[in-house]
Amino acid sequence: MVIALTVLVVILTVVIAIQYRAYRARSSNLEKMHNKLNEIIAGDTSEKLLVFTDDRALIPVLIAINHLLEHNQHRTANFLKMEQSMRKMLSNISHDLKTPLTVVLGYIETINLDPDMDAEERKVLLTKVHAKANEVLELIRQFFDLARLESGDKPISLSGIHMNDVCGKNMLAFYDTLTVKGFEVAIDIPDKPLLAWGNEEALDRVLNNLIANAIQHGGEGRAVGLTLRGDDEFVYVDVWDQGKGIDEMHQDRVFERMYTLEDSRNKAYQGSGLGLTITKRLVEAQGGTIRIQSKPYEKTMFTVKLKRIAFTD
Repeated sequence: MVIALTVLVVILTVVIAIQYRAYRARSSNLEKMHNKLNEIIAGDTSEKLLVFTDDRALIPVLIAINHLLEHNQHRTANFLKMEQSMRKMLSNISHDLKTPLTVVLGYIETINLDPDMDAEERKVLLTKVHAKANEVLELIRQFFDLARLESGDKPISLSGIHMNDVCGKNMLAFYDTLTVKGFEVAIDIPDKPLLAWGNEEALDRVLNNLIANAIQHGGEGRAVGLTLRGDDEFVYVDVWDQGKGIDEMHQDRVFERMYTLEDSRNKAYQGSGLGLTITKRLVEAQGGTIRIQSKPYEKTMFTVKLKRIAFTD
């Protein structure tokens, strides 16, 4: 009996010693975790929580904490990127609005300072004032449209769109302008009707933006084209030119807000940098995608992909 009690006491003592050691090890690990987390938070670093332990109860906690840290770091990085983008956009908006307004004020001041100005000269200056004022209004409209699209404040209703008609209509709207400027125009629209899921008004604006972009930035190639094609699932619209093109390193950025000025394909044309951003948002609002492929002076092509609808007579 005494021997049995002695053995039991020894076993209990060993168990208590093991539990105490495990408790001390866990307490030490928790303290390390606490201190390291405080360092990471205070230093706003991208470190992970590294604690080497055999404690099976702590391992999933460590994994979960590191996932949370990684998620928070991604959110912080995205926020900083957005903040930087917004600052750049506000700076460019200020510049883009200030430039035409300064020109308008200059013309008005010229007219006011010369009451005896020739009527024809006055008319020319007033025409320029009118053009610049319209430029400002168009810029403000683009800012407003983009803000509404990105906030989800501009719902777009979707229905079946006859792509052959829409593509032909938008390309023909530019045909006279292109031929007068000496462009070669290539229109490849199949006889077979292609229907897509989209919004005709939004699609008109998308194609208008892409064709205008091809003319303005790809004019050196003197060729602009549109191709409509489809497969079993999707309808594709390719709008292309043969101009200077876009370097591969910049191709992912052409849809960013305000991506223009020194990084524009054509420095002679200084747009607002919002046209392609609005185009991308409009395509995405129709459940589609848009991508770019570019080989300088061979072909720069924007491809819009929309969900296809089976055509029934």
